[in-house]
Amino acid sequence: MLFVAVRAARKAGDLIARSFDERGDLKVEEKHDRDFVTEVDKKAENLILNEIRRHYPDHGIVAEESERVNPSASMQWYIDPLDGTTNFIHGYPHFAVSISAWKDGKPFLAVVHDPIKDETFEAKRGNGAFLNRRRLRVSAANQVGHAIFASGMPPYRRKELIDSFQKRMDVCMRAAEGYRRGGSAALDLAYVAAGRLDAYWEGGLCAWDIAAGILLVQEAGGIITDLDGASVDVEKGDVLCANGLLHREFVKMLKLS
Repeated sequence: MLFVAVRAARKAGDLIARSFDERGDLKVEEKHDRDFVTEVDKKAENLILNEIRRHYPDHGIVAEESERVNPSASMQWYIDPLDGTTNFIHGYPHFAVSISAWKDGKPFLAVVHDPIKDETFEAKRGNGAFLNRRRLRVSAANQVGHAIFASGMPPYRRKELIDSFQKRMDVCMRAAEGYRRGGSAALDLAYVAAGRLDAYWEGGLCAWDIAAGILLVQEAGGIITDLDGASVDVEKGDVLCANGLLHREFVKMLKLS
């Protein structure tokens, strides 16, 4: 299954990379207020869906641009064909294909592929996490003051989260060494797994944004929960991840009361 997911991600990534250099003719639609989709998102998703359906027609599928399929199946695929569409539209080369399969409600395999850097992050439950076949471990940073964290503004459909986001950001930015805003949740999670970021938190995301990254972080030895430190819920879309020590410190800092 992991081979199928990697192949699907790389096929979609090849399409995205070719299209990135031809954005002048790009067709863009606004699904909701400042929530965009391009023809490239749709074509990439179709490539992935065709690959998965060909091998696993009975599996469930949750994809960003399509209707949910087989919701009662024990194996559910979460697909984001282009995580970071806004970056793509603006010519900012930071986006990824995200594919994950969950079995009986638990992450089973994950692939996050960056088509510009040609980096493929992958994991299978119990087998570790890898970047281009090199094993990954989360950062060993042990002080928040020496840590770089990432986060992102709440999506426009979740404006009610802005005040709590600003309060949390104020605390974290005063305490940490630095802050990064990448614009792709899938890559932020992959970067924590790779030790490039020490911590990452964000709220109000969609399941397909984080389903793959959850397993990557876990298999790289990290802790991932919701913002309060409780078990992460892929459908709720709130995540906080870091190594064990930093995770405890960020849970304290993210508390609103």
